[in-house]
Amino acid sequence: MSLILPLPDEAATAALAAKLAARARPGDALLLEGPLGAGKSAFARAFLRAASGDPALEVPSPTFTLVQSYDLPMGPAFHFDLWRLDGPAGLDELGWEEAREGLSLIEWPGRLGAMRPADALTIALAPGPTETSRVATLTGWAGRLEGLGA
Repeated sequence: MSLILPLPDEAATAALAAKLAARARPGDALLLEGPLGAGKSAFARAFLRAASGDPALEVPSPTFTLVQSYDLPMGPAFHFDLWRLDGPAGLDELGWEEAREGLSLIEWPGRLGAMRPADALTIALAPGPTETSRVATLTGWAGRLEGLGA
């Protein structure tokens, strides 16, 4: 079952990220899907800032480093950008197994192949009707998304 949420602007995206950060647990994976410019990095940045309790937390895009790590109150978190990977073969070098013990945000999860976590929350972001709006489709986290659209 999926939950579809209209996000009229970046503030709404940040609010959704904060709500999900409050529900996240160590070992969770959030898979961020969508085309270039859909807001995956903006979502990840807002999520990590909310989860850290620091609205000014520096959250650089991991486009070139492929992974950035953070020490959050709930434990370690890892932000992966797999755009430059051809497939799951390079994940070991990025510390994938260790990262799965903490919280993981993964942009371009299609590159995970068979290593895609079955219990992950998939957040598919798509352009909305205006330049600044998006539509988020959330799939996964059975029983943990109730009341999110309210």
